[in-house]
Amino acid sequence: MDLSILFSSLLLSCVLFASSTDAKYNAVFSFGDSFADTGNFVILESQLLPVIPIDLPPYGMTFFGHPTGESLGLPFLPPSLSHNESFSKGANFAVVGATALDLAFFQENNITGIPPIDSSLSVQLGWFDALKPSLCKTTRKCKNYMKKSLFFVGEFGGNDYNFLLTSGKTLDQVIETYVPKVTDVVYKAVEKLIGEGAATVVVPGNVPTGCIPAILTLFASPNKTDYDPQTGCLKKFNELGKHHNLLLLKAVEQLRKKYPYARIIYADYYAPVIEFASKPTQFGFSNGAIKACCGGGGPYNYNVSAVCGLPGVSACKDPSTYANWDGIHLTEASYSRIATGWLKGPYAHPPIQNLSHIPYIEHKCYYEHLRGGGVLIGFDHDYCEGCWSAAGGFVTSCLCGCGRLVERLESWSSSTG
Repeated sequence: MDLSILFSSLLLSCVLFASSTDAKYNAVFSFGDSFADTGNFVILESQLLPVIPIDLPPYGMTFFGHPTGESLGLPFLPPSLSHNESFSKGANFAVVGATALDLAFFQENNITGIPPIDSSLSVQLGWFDALKPSLCKTTRKCKNYMKKSLFFVGEFGGNDYNFLLTSGKTLDQVIETYVPKVTDVVYKAVEKLIGEGAATVVVPGNVPTGCIPAILTLFASPNKTDYDPQTGCLKKFNELGKHHNLLLLKAVEQLRKKYPYARIIYADYYAPVIEFASKPTQFGFSNGAIKACCGGGGPYNYNVSAVCGLPGVSACKDPSTYANWDGIHLTEASYSRIATGWLKGPYAHPPIQNLSHIPYIEHKCYYEHLRGGGVLIGFDHDYCEGCWSAAGGFVTSCLCGCGRLVERLESWSSSTG
């Protein structure tokens, strides 16, 4: 069982889907944490850590049949830090433990426990910038390449909040002070990619934190009222996930209004995981949704001293009967259901396969004659950002056709009719 099969199922489906439609994606780029890592963590840490559990059995037991060193299992989307790889069809910049906030932020605020190597979202964007010259040579070619690529930005925030909580910050502090900082970083990252030409960006939210076996173990409460009677999840920790997703949705809406020519998709982790926890047997999880398949024992089969991959820690015989794999990540069966929901609905807004929301790839802008002079005005950008006049004359209007958006840009005119 690989740590995370979501992107393996999801992105492969996206690529196959895209290749059979007019809205073809030529490449896929992913930024994120262990929910998406395809090997960058192992590359970064192999010289520093004597043992890397995710590089050992039973990881890979059902998907590859052997350890993959990946947190995701996506052979066609290579980790960006690997050598001798071709990235023309995309790259994965995600790293286990990655945060939205920079390492310097945690250090300046005396937040301990965070890995010493900075793999935050801004760092991953820097890796992407460094890779771009090998993908496209001119600004125009890069924008064209970007708008025909599919981007995933996230999941981000889970590690930020875990580091803050284990360093002594209260849930209220995290919710009130740090969640807005995290979602703002994601907002700016998506905006940066759109500014560089990205036309389709998927922005995943957070899982319900209170349903994660690791959180249920580390923050166990003697008070039964702290637990949701239907799911067994910690209610207050789920409020953290809800608040993060609410702010992230608001950020997505702001981006949609600001960049109507881009397709920004909110991908929901929260709803499906809550459904798994509420009615596990309905989804085939006969062993439940809040107990790990692979772990070192305890009520939720999670032990921080005996995590999956370490000697003596075994996995269940049939991971498909569990929703959770190792106390943090989900099983292949869970991710497969989520992937389907992202592609077709109802777990993505809009669904990735919803063609009616795909922007017109070859953006065309129409020309008009200026009043009286017959001088062409035009639009010399890849997107509908504005109109200009070749002769500096008065512009009455410009119609820019950007797929579902036909935007009328009004200007000022002379006093004549």
